[in-house]
Amino acid sequence: MSQELPPFAGPSGLTHRRRKVIFCFLMLAMFMATLDNQVVSTALPTIIGEFGAIERFGWIGSAYLLAQSAIMPVYGKLGDLFGRKYVMIFAVALFTLGSVLCGLAWSMDSLIAARAFQGLGAGGIMVTIFSINADLFEPRERARYQSFSSLVLMASGSIGPTLGGTMSQYLGWRSIFLINLPIGLVALVALMLLLPYRRPERQPKVDYLGAITLAIAVACVVLWADSQSLFGSAWSAPALALPVIAVAALALWTLIERRAPEPIIPLTLFKDRNFSLLLIVAVVSGGIGIGMVNYHALFLQMTTGLSPAHAGLFFIAITGGITMGSLTAGRLISRTGRYKPWLVMGQSLAVLCLSGLALLPLHAPFWAVGGLLLAMGVAIGLGQQSPVIGAQIAAPARDIGAATGAVTLARMGGAALAISVYGAILTDRLMHAVIEGAGPIAQMTPDRMAALPAAAQESVAAAYRGAFDWVYLAAVIFAATGCLAAALLRPVLLQPQTPPPAAAEAKPA
Repeated sequence: MSQELPPFAGPSGLTHRRRKVIFCFLMLAMFMATLDNQVVSTALPTIIGEFGAIERFGWIGSAYLLAQSAIMPVYGKLGDLFGRKYVMIFAVALFTLGSVLCGLAWSMDSLIAARAFQGLGAGGIMVTIFSINADLFEPRERARYQSFSSLVLMASGSIGPTLGGTMSQYLGWRSIFLINLPIGLVALVALMLLLPYRRPERQPKVDYLGAITLAIAVACVVLWADSQSLFGSAWSAPALALPVIAVAALALWTLIERRAPEPIIPLTLFKDRNFSLLLIVAVVSGGIGIGMVNYHALFLQMTTGLSPAHAGLFFIAITGGITMGSLTAGRLISRTGRYKPWLVMGQSLAVLCLSGLALLPLHAPFWAVGGLLLAMGVAIGLGQQSPVIGAQIAAPARDIGAATGAVTLARMGGAALAISVYGAILTDRLMHAVIEGAGPIAQMTPDRMAALPAAAQESVAAAYRGAFDWVYLAAVIFAATGCLAAALLRPVLLQPQTPPPAAAEAKPA
């Protein structure tokens, strides 16, 4: 069993080998969480064909990300207060159970509910991994190791969409969730045995009221973005009440945080201008990176006639680009100690790529689509690590978990918000469209589309292409906002890595 270690700041107390082994199993847990997001993307059109309800299509992803983002600050603070080991184990167990529930769903509503439950575990996995990395590695070394997470994204992104499309086509879509069960069990056992427990320095005082009010504020904003499909009109009384409730909840949260002995996100973090700007960048990164995954898959299948398995192959371009961008940025940050230039470069490239996707003609060659997706992946990778590293540098050591939770909350909240916005645009353009010889587009699946006459296929593809013009233009606005925020960041030079003590390196694992 793993030993208990005293409180510490930095990577002291563990050998380099032990830290690398722990890091590998953390990456396995990340692989499980990111694989799930990628596997689902290419199976969604098949799920819609079985359950119907295209107007709630976006909520398969939004429910997952909304639950994930709402719970992230809680996990970050719990890790600071109780120690990160058992928080991480709980999150992996919750995610694994949620995957089983998704595989047993019997309707669109039950699947959405199970995805929300699954998201409660995924939020803890992503926050706690980055917080543990902050414990294991110093800033410049951390940038290099966190760049290796792009290899995990490459693996899950390359395997996931193709695997999801193939499994949903031949084994049924339920199998894409059940695949997480063996991975989750292996990760659980390894973390229980290898991850040391680090005793916190202060007594646990969890700010539950602050966590609840913050979750209400985030949820109301996301629901308001999709109020057209939820309430039938963006001007109905329930829809108009949502932003009012969000503002009230945010104001109440601010008052609570000022008085809480252990605030869920300490307001003192916002005294550093970079922290606020990095949260904006994180919102945008989630919106154009995570939020676009499901829509890229739908775009590829419904405008080109590609099967789910073949559409999944295009995600190799995206994840390959993420890998190149993330590894490059990680090494440059480690070498130069600066993260702002690569963040600005990534956001600028994202604006160009999304503009290109919005302007592509219907029958654009596959190499052009693949090239833009590859460049989009590079843009995402260049800015993937900087918000987390920048926020951790801006925060005092005792609040690293809270700062990490805030950034990941912003990223996943931005993804959930963007999914709702994209979904509202797509629903508005397609919900009532009927193609002669094809029927309602809302009930169209890749298999049904392939069985249509050529003229009907062309009409369906043109309808989706027209709708996606507006979806990608909305993403351009997101990216432009992130580019401006990145440009306003104050330049920061990270401290050089200090060699670990010889005694610590010689200590046996």
